[in-house]
Amino acid sequence: MNKYKKLLSDTVILGIGTFASKALVLLMMPLYTDCLSPSQYGTADLISQTANLLIPLACAGVCDGLFRFTLDSGADKPSVFRTSVRMLLISTLIFLVLSPILLAIDYFSSYAWLVIAYVLAANLHSVCAQYVRACDRPKLFALQGILNTATVISLNLLFLLVFDMGVLGYVLSVVLADTAVSIFLIIVAKLYRDLSVGKFSGELARRLVRYSLPMIPTTIFWWITNVSDRYIVTWMCGDAVNGIYSAAYKIPTLITLLCSVFYEAWQFSAVKDAEQKTKSSFFGQVFGYYSSLMFMGGAAVVLLLRVFVNILFADTYAGAWEYIPMLTAAAVFSALTTFMGSVYLVKKKSMMSFLTSMLGAVLNIGLNFALIPFMGAQGAAVATAFSYFVVFVVRTVTAQRQVSFPINYVRLGVNIILLVAECTVAILAPAYWYVYAGGIALVLLVINAYTLVHFVKGTLAQLRRRGRTTDK
Repeated sequence: MNKYKKLLSDTVILGIGTFASKALVLLMMPLYTDCLSPSQYGTADLISQTANLLIPLACAGVCDGLFRFTLDSGADKPSVFRTSVRMLLISTLIFLVLSPILLAIDYFSSYAWLVIAYVLAANLHSVCAQYVRACDRPKLFALQGILNTATVISLNLLFLLVFDMGVLGYVLSVVLADTAVSIFLIIVAKLYRDLSVGKFSGELARRLVRYSLPMIPTTIFWWITNVSDRYIVTWMCGDAVNGIYSAAYKIPTLITLLCSVFYEAWQFSAVKDAEQKTKSSFFGQVFGYYSSLMFMGGAAVVLLLRVFVNILFADTYAGAWEYIPMLTAAAVFSALTTFMGSVYLVKKKSMMSFLTSMLGAVLNIGLNFALIPFMGAQGAAVATAFSYFVVFVVRTVTAQRQVSFPINYVRLGVNIILLVAECTVAILAPAYWYVYAGGIALVLLVINAYTLVHFVKGTLAQLRRRGRTTDK
């Protein structure tokens, strides 16, 4: 299959599943903000984010290594799966032995068992789902994502509306959904069969460890860049402000959604195209299309932020609008950073992922402490956006040394300036701000529309040529 057609096909399939999943979660925001006070929502968010910090530690980075090594040409997939599962079991036992440490933290002492259950269920789900994705089964991967979200929502309705379980019900829904979908994948994808026929390989285990271990601090550093601001906002501004700030994060997930849909499909295509290459026009063309889509999506979210807040949030969360512009810019820079990280994935340069993510984390924490005392939660949003921007620049330079591909730096620079200008206007909110923001968004749309139209026309032309060839 043509590599562009393969990428487009996988993106559409995963897009249907991911969009359905994430859109449903976003539509649940009125329920969450109605059933949970800002303080409760902030607590639930911190519990989830703390569990996300512990997830890579509990799995020793195995899930990342499992996906990458399963993609290798000629890989013995069942053996990779069996070896990875055994390593996961060992790391899980170590995590359980150390888990009582959570009881020493007063903030989480009442929820320590819930954090542990969240981590274990998430890792089980991840190892099953990543293996299915690496085996090139995008339809099943998309389906399990939809099932997972549907289960979470169903349990949210039950636990929050019927049983009024508050924070406990919000988090427990995720734990039970991850467990149920893992069982579904084990049965439907016949993972038990691959586990039984695969062989444990000590050499493969050592290679997995060398690749996976740097991914542990990498994931933690990304977590710090994404989440440390919420802890610092809670400490300096209180649970209520953090609850509103955390809710504001949900709107830029529209950008994260676009990124995740594409990246899940792109990882497979990237490895197959550039595993043995030092140059790739394919990377350059795809980055052009992808970055255009990200900037256009970011401009649209900023322009419509008041609409999203009025529709999705309860009145007590109305102040969330002021944090959305910079968090949206952060989401766009994060998406571009993620693309550059795909070069490290292709070349198995996990140490570069580690170093660049560490840069982002250190910069983010420093800026949080510097800006929040003067700007409040807005300082946290600015810190996050700037940190991602710096990491994107560094990754762009270093990625080019691994796989060289063309980038239109002029268009990229103009896009960045326009997006930041629109965010600034939205935050300052002068009279008729939406007119100025709309004008900026329109210019950005015109700059990027040609690129996307060219991509669509080229793809359709390829499909027509393929159809004519098939008819003959």
